[in-house]
Amino acid sequence: MAKLYFYYSSMNAGKSTSLLQSSYNYQERGMNTLVLAPELDNRYGVGKVTSRIGLEADAQSFTPEHDLLNLISTAHANKTLHCVLVDEAQFLTRAQVYQLCEVTDSLDIPVLAYGLRTDFRGEPFEGSKYLLAWSDNLRELKAICHCGAKATMVIRLDESGNPVKEGSQVEIGGNDRYVSLCRRHFKALLT
Repeated sequence: MAKLYFYYSSMNAGKSTSLLQSSYNYQERGMNTLVLAPELDNRYGVGKVTSRIGLEADAQSFTPEHDLLNLISTAHANKTLHCVLVDEAQFLTRAQVYQLCEVTDSLDIPVLAYGLRTDFRGEPFEGSKYLLAWSDNLRELKAICHCGAKATMVIRLDESGNPVKEGSQVEIGGNDRYVSLCRRHFKALLT
């Protein structure tokens, strides 16, 4: 029986690296995977999953309007899929998380989703909220704060390196814009 897995963390915990390794493990055994990535995250090009350590793979890009059950069903009809992997899963909509549940329940294909739990204000992303609620299996990947404690939060920085306290929930960026922190240091910067 297939399951929906959600691997979550703050930034810099190796989510994309873990996704690429999982996909490679399936492929090494002669199994087919489908890697999905939101079109919104185009830092390394649309349709790419790239890790900070230099690993990368092509991916099928999607937008909030895409029906992922239909997209995956079509891909599965063309070539038997053994696993679906979703990068930056925090950008999924509620409907898309439900569709991924249908992929596991109706198509019997495991889905491994990787994403942030919360935004720079400590608020849950829509996709993460429903993945936390509906996934069969939750796995935390660990990142480290500058103090050595487990980093569970992410802070956004402005061009001068100062913490940003308000703004759009989604602003694509990497280490130049975001820093992973433990809750204690996150709270200290926001007060």
